[in-house]
Amino acid sequence: MKTVVRRLSGHLLRGLAMIWVVTTLSFVIIRNIPGDPVRGQYEKLIEQGMSPDQAERSTAALYGFLPTGSLWDQYTDYLNGLLHGNLGQSLSTPGTGVATLIGSAAKWTILPVLGGTLLSFLLGVTLGVYAAIKRSGKLGDALAISGSLLHGIPQYVIGLLVVAVFSTLWPILPAGGPVDIDFAPGFNGPYIASLIQHATLPVLTYALASYGGWILAMKSSVATVLGDDFIMAAELRGMSRGILFRYIARNAILPLFTILALSLGLLFGGAIFIESIFNYPGLGLLLVNSIGARDYALMGGTFLVLTVAIVVANIAADLLYAVIDPRVRKGAEA
Repeated sequence: MKTVVRRLSGHLLRGLAMIWVVTTLSFVIIRNIPGDPVRGQYEKLIEQGMSPDQAERSTAALYGFLPTGSLWDQYTDYLNGLLHGNLGQSLSTPGTGVATLIGSAAKWTILPVLGGTLLSFLLGVTLGVYAAIKRSGKLGDALAISGSLLHGIPQYVIGLLVVAVFSTLWPILPAGGPVDIDFAPGFNGPYIASLIQHATLPVLTYALASYGGWILAMKSSVATVLGDDFIMAAELRGMSRGILFRYIARNAILPLFTILALSLGLLFGGAIFIESIFNYPGLGLLLVNSIGARDYALMGGTFLVLTVAIVVANIAADLLYAVIDPRVRKGAEA
């Protein structure tokens, strides 16, 4: 128990340090982006005849704050707000909190990312075993080539190809938006069916983008396990193919659980491209729109959420591997 607590504490400290570094860097970079909507509104009111004091009060009332003082003062105020759970007010949507906007967008990112990742994981792992066992045959070569091709194509290119095939060449699925506006939101058949139709292409893009990595990683892992002594002993004993297949897959899949947790965090970053292609209102599209609007608070909040997702995925990957692999757990306790 003490070993687990010590291991978890170390991960949490490193994770918090990483979050602080990324938060600080993103704050400095965002504040130095050309163009300031708050200052622009202030100067616009001055041009319309308002006094500086009136323009300042009006701008502060519109956006909820007025960034005055040095960069250091703004940074300390920003950190103080984060420690109290306050991500600030959106500049592009006056009167709306950043946390509210992120909460509304998160569900449109989490569900497709999880669905695409699990689909590609199951498919890639299963076919990766066959690709390794049949590596000297045509099936193994075909599976390996498909994995190599998809692994080398960027996510946004896969997204564009998916749209071209299933929305233009064969228009069987919608290319954009989260749901058809003709259906009333709620737990009813037409609305749910529309949600599934609109989510199909983003989920397929996430799945294809990571499928190649899974099949190649599983093939390499299985090839390593095939040379272990216990596999040779099982073959000599005449063990059935089904039992042998389970032994191979069970031992070869252990390293891939670490990659699974990490890939979830990385796909959150890839959502920026995929959601922009499909006009899907998730965190990625929210970040893109906030950059275009020079919405400092929303940019910083979205960067923070994506960073936390990646850090949590890293911590979960390491802890999960220690749980499922007794060799790692015993090494930590020794």
